[in-house]
Amino acid sequence: MDLKAVRTFVAVADAGQFQEAAADLSITQQAVSKRIATLEKELGVRLFTRTARGARLTIDGQAFLPHARELLRAEERAAASVRPGRRALRVDVIGRRLAPADLLRGFHGAHPEVELDVVTLFDADAAIAAVRTGTIDASFRAVTVPAWRLPGGVEATRVHDEPVQLLTGPSHELAAARAVTPGELTGHRIWMPGLVAGTEWAAYYDDLAARFGLTIDAIGPYFGLEPLLDTIADSSTLATFVGEWTHLVRPADYGLRRIAVHHPTPVYPHSLIWHRDNPHPALTALRDHLVSARPDHHDGDAWTPEWAW
Repeated sequence: MDLKAVRTFVAVADAGQFQEAAADLSITQQAVSKRIATLEKELGVRLFTRTARGARLTIDGQAFLPHARELLRAEERAAASVRPGRRALRVDVIGRRLAPADLLRGFHGAHPEVELDVVTLFDADAAIAAVRTGTIDASFRAVTVPAWRLPGGVEATRVHDEPVQLLTGPSHELAAARAVTPGELTGHRIWMPGLVAGTEWAAYYDDLAARFGLTIDAIGPYFGLEPLLDTIADSSTLATFVGEWTHLVRPADYGLRRIAVHHPTPVYPHSLIWHRDNPHPALTALRDHLVSARPDHHDGDAWTPEWAW
């Protein structure tokens, strides 16, 4: 159905005259008549009866009017859902159980008036491409390339350093430890089947393993976090790495242990990525919130890859 014709029908119904509706729509009276005639032909009914005083709705016109108004409201909602400045702020958080989702929840708590559309893209390349084209407004990612290698107009700033923790089952050799050093993990098998070559998180853990001589095993299909936790919980030899803010949903009897890693503490560098020409009014509020919420002090004992910025 031609929504221009529907809008014209509503304008005539509200004005009561073809001429006045034409003036309201900034078109000719002939164009109004043509649109109404086309709509009537499509519906197979008469919508107006012309009188000396103007145009009066027929019974069918009266029945159609509320539905016509709803069609126009639906059109406006559909346009608003994708129109920068009117649609929700669309932000990529990688995963809904990870630290970026918590950062975004913190922003929502501080700015409940901002409508959010939370998405999860696969990797930094996909996220940066979506930011560049305006498909999304911002993304939380570890940025592995220098600023000059980002596409034109794309910017990034570090917003959160998340400590990495060791996760073991209750029978693991290190399960009773309150903290370990990276050196103490040498020789232990750290299983991370979710690492995908070429992604920013794989780059981070590759550099971590190389720096401290760790054995990170990415072999095997990744069926999701729950099956991974099942395996770790039952194993006396396997451990894995998780972010300090990663939400683990598991039965209480799993007995999983989160163990801090110190001296130095590996931290995962989360950055916010956006396009400098993005017009969404809430984007500045998000950046300002993240900058103000980030601690002023930096852990001198922290380790990040050389590419982190």
